[in-house]
Amino acid sequence: MRRGPGSIALGLGLTGALVAFTATFQGPRSRFWQRMTFTGAGLGSFALLASRPSRAVRIRPIDIPLGLASAGALYVTFAVGDRFARRFVPGGDREIREIYALRTLRPREEIAARLAFVVGPAEELFWRGLVQEALMARFGRWRGAALAAGAYGGVHVVTGNFTLLGAAGVAGAHWCALYAAGVPLGALVVSHVAWDVWIFLVQPTGEVERLAMQRNRESGGSQRR
Repeated sequence: MRRGPGSIALGLGLTGALVAFTATFQGPRSRFWQRMTFTGAGLGSFALLASRPSRAVRIRPIDIPLGLASAGALYVTFAVGDRFARRFVPGGDREIREIYALRTLRPREEIAARLAFVVGPAEELFWRGLVQEALMARFGRWRGAALAAGAYGGVHVVTGNFTLLGAAGVAGAHWCALYAAGVPLGALVVSHVAWDVWIFLVQPTGEVERLAMQRNRESGGSQRR
């Protein structure tokens, strides 16, 4: 039988994740990336303490192309979903712009460093290495993976952004299914980091810059008044 983190660690971890995500997304927007980094560091550290698979993760040479291929497949899925959401989901275009506007809150190099060295790796250590391992040990490989994907998507309900909730559900299902299928955790760390950096900082989205300029004009107008 597969042995994973205990139910106490799972319960504490999920409770802490809900509290941390609520604080991250409900706090002052200007400090979003600082809070997101603290959340990642906290959840990742807890996973390292409570989960043996998280402590054992290593990124081998084969994990790099495997992770990049996984990120590429997920990006294609999101490219299709982006067009659908903007056209058919009520408020989808506005909600997608709100998500991408987070790129304008800090310098891009700083956001890339936060994503690559803290947020991306920490989320895999926590959601796959701790949460999914515990659920698969208790409910079986695929049922546990489905529950883990639901938990990952579910904590995003606190964002109040339906499109982000759906996106998190899709991404969580993608990584949980790969982990259940035997893809190493190290490859999923590469996948998560590559996808995060690409979706926030590389994908061309002209409306982000226009939104930033609009906010600057509004801020300048309010100061003159």
